[in-house]
Amino acid sequence: MSEVIGLVLPFFGLIFMGFLVARITRQPLEALGWMTTFIVYVALPALFFQLLAKTPFERLTEWGYIFGAVVSTFIIFALMFTASYIKGRGEIAESTIKGLASAYGNIGYMGPGLALLAFGEEAAVPVALIFCFENIMHFTIAPMMMALAGDEPRAPMSVALDVLKKIAFHPFIIATAVGVLAAYVEFRPPLPVERFLEYLSRAAAPCALFAMGVTLALRPLKRVPHEMVPIALLKLIVHPLVCYVVLSWIGNFSPVWLFSAMLLAALPTATNVFVIAQQYGVWVERASASVLVTTCASVLTVTGLLYMIQHGILPPDLFP
Repeated sequence: MSEVIGLVLPFFGLIFMGFLVARITRQPLEALGWMTTFIVYVALPALFFQLLAKTPFERLTEWGYIFGAVVSTFIIFALMFTASYIKGRGEIAESTIKGLASAYGNIGYMGPGLALLAFGEEAAVPVALIFCFENIMHFTIAPMMMALAGDEPRAPMSVALDVLKKIAFHPFIIATAVGVLAAYVEFRPPLPVERFLEYLSRAAAPCALFAMGVTLALRPLKRVPHEMVPIALLKLIVHPLVCYVVLSWIGNFSPVWLFSAMLLAALPTATNVFVIAQQYGVWVERASASVLVTTCASVLTVTGLLYMIQHGILPPDLFP
């Protein structure tokens, strides 16, 4: 157990450090802007490119793996959306945000750092593939469902073009595509460029986790909504279990790939859920609460999952 605690303590410690510093210095959220820009547009794209470019191309076309991970996430979204839709008597917009809070994990900021720390560089490829294709799904679901709810004022063609633009020009997805292309043509950057990318990559996880802690500190929790219990259970426990079952059933994936997908599924609600809620003016405070509550609870659940993985309690293939 001490090994697992030693693994996650520095990771969650960086989040806590960001939270603490933000509470002490009382800087506005806008002060985080340039760090967020550096993380999203420079550090994490450099990390994705560097690791993907070194990977044999055939390992980047595991369509069964991609399908299983994305379907697992969609199942969780559909469960919460359906339950909320029925209980709310046809409330689409609010049900969409609840569904995203239950399924959209913090795979961008927390995923790469924790997976690489837990499983080594072999985890980079599954993390990048899951991030790329799950974000395509999330970028599509949110505006589509809001359009159905009538909360999207733009014309359908404008919404579709905006979705395509977000997918095509997202820096993580661009870096993933360029990394895959580099792997295909077996391109290796010159040594000075390689060192520069490595330097940027090392900054990705610490900066992202610190920024996440600051964000949580500056969006204080006023009350815990009653919806937090099913959302936290679905996000932190049911989602990784569904992912485990689906990927074990689909194919014979390596333990690192299977457990990387489980770990990403077990991560707390992404801060982007709050951004989407704020964009449409739907369930804003509760979306913020879901990020904070699931992040705090994930200290225990993620630690427990890593303990079960490292001590062989979870077999690497449920259906041998």
